[in-house]
Amino acid sequence: MKQKVFSSLTDQVTDLLRQGMSTGRWKGTLPGRDSLAAELGCSHWTIEEAMQLLAREGLLVSQGPGKKRRIVLSSGTTLARPLHVKILLYERSDRKSDYLVELLHLLKSAGHEAAFAANTMRGMDMRLTRITNFVEGTEADAWVVVAGPRDVLNWFAEQKAPAFALFGRSKEVPMAASALSKEDAYSEVVKQLVGMGHRRIVSLVREERRKPTPGFTDRFFLEQLREHGIQTGPYNLPDWDDTPEGLQILLDSLFKHTPPTAMLLDEPALFHAAKDHLARKGCLAPEDVSLVCCDSDPTFDWYRPTITHIGWNASPLIKRVVKWTNNISRGKDDRRKTGIKAKLISGGTIGPVPSARKP
Repeated sequence: MKQKVFSSLTDQVTDLLRQGMSTGRWKGTLPGRDSLAAELGCSHWTIEEAMQLLAREGLLVSQGPGKKRRIVLSSGTTLARPLHVKILLYERSDRKSDYLVELLHLLKSAGHEAAFAANTMRGMDMRLTRITNFVEGTEADAWVVVAGPRDVLNWFAEQKAPAFALFGRSKEVPMAASALSKEDAYSEVVKQLVGMGHRRIVSLVREERRKPTPGFTDRFFLEQLREHGIQTGPYNLPDWDDTPEGLQILLDSLFKHTPPTAMLLDEPALFHAAKDHLARKGCLAPEDVSLVCCDSDPTFDWYRPTITHIGWNASPLIKRVVKWTNNISRGKDDRRKTGIKAKLISGGTIGPVPSARKP
């Protein structure tokens, strides 16, 4: 799941310098402008702007031309200790996600030792016993769990080592978390599809979204269908073997008797796999079925028009993870939950139901 991160470079550099000073990465004085520019990979003008912002905050004091700026921390400031942070991913392909790579970079820049865990939840078959044994055998001061199911997050919430839930079933678990709110986007896409005459609308999501019971977003999707007078059941949120082969079996089954006229695919991998499988069977989008992806992907930029999908800004989410890590490193008990709203990006692959098309 890839995602672009939107934030001004000066703001990012200012945050990195501020965090580095608070964690003790730089003590007494801050390195020179050119040295920091080379270290952080930006221009010396960006460093200068960041230094001026920190000076206005009272964190840096000039000692005269040609001299390094003095770091000033208030008497009540508790120096943070660098933490050994492990990021437990949902699946191995997440290592290539832009926003997770950026998160790793920001944690390291803040003075922490951060790395992706050697195994993933999917790599351990989403089995709680295997996951907990792996975590207990891995050295870490804190954990960030990406897209964790309810049982995994419940276990982390009960452990001594602090953990942060990024996405997943975090709304249902008492722990620090950042989540996406996709309800408005789901409401809009269902409204659009129904307005085009669609009644057989199916949503395909991963197993942990369906079990043991559907999550909040998926219950909301079913409620939206009912509000438009569509009777719902397992057909609209089908169960399937969460494998590439299982997806193909499900698609063949769905399109055998009462094929859906519109499908919502939870993530880009499912979207591309379903679109390709259906095309090889002679079922094209949007001519025969409308397809919507409920996440964004850089490949959509190459479509004309773009794929209809649900987009979101990763920057506030990863900044919250870094802030939580810094708070934990200072001994604070931070369990606050935050969230942002996603929005529907309209584009191609959706259209009227086939029977409503003009010859």
